[in-house]
Parts: sequence; structure tokens; C-alpha cells
Amino acid sequence: MGELIPIVAILMTFGIPMLVIWTKHREKTIDRQVGATAQASAEKAAQYAASNTALEDRVRVLERIVTDGGYDVATQIEALRDTRRVEEQIEDRHDQSLS
Repeated sequence: MGELIPIVAILMTFGIPMLVIWTKHREKTIDRQVGATAQASAEKAAQYAASNTALEDRVRVLERIVTDGGYDVATQIEALRDTRRVEEQIEDRHDQSLS
């Protein structure tokens, strides 16, 4: 029991200051990590905002094109479908002639 007294005294003399130093160091490390995470989050938010703005601009352009009176979307879609049908028929005939 008498041997424990010097050990306890040494631990109290050096252990408590070391614990305080380690705790302060840990707090600084956590603060740096939180700061880095916050900065990265802010950068990502700015990128998403820029991307969102670009997409909104593109949608506005598309809306303007579609709602323009001189632009007949349905007619153009049907024309594309007709072109595909003709191309498919030509391809079928070509495949049959090869067989």
C-alpha cells in the first residue's frame, strides 16, 4: 500500500496536466474537422446551386421553344416517327434480300 502513494502522486503531478493537454488538443482537432466539413458542404451547395441555375435556364429556353406559335412539336414528332418507319421498312427489305 505504501508503494502506491508515490505512484498516485506521480500520476496526479503529471497525469492531470497531460489529460488537460490531450483534451485541448482533441477539441482543436474536432474543431478543424467540423470547419473542413462545413467548408466542403458550402462548396457542394454552391455547385448544386450553379447546376440548378443552369438547368432552370435550359428549361426556360425549352419552354420558350415549345410555346412559340411557329413551332409545331407534334408535327415534328410525327415526322420523326414516319422517318423511322420508312427506315425500318428499308432495313427489313435489305435483311430479307440478304437471306
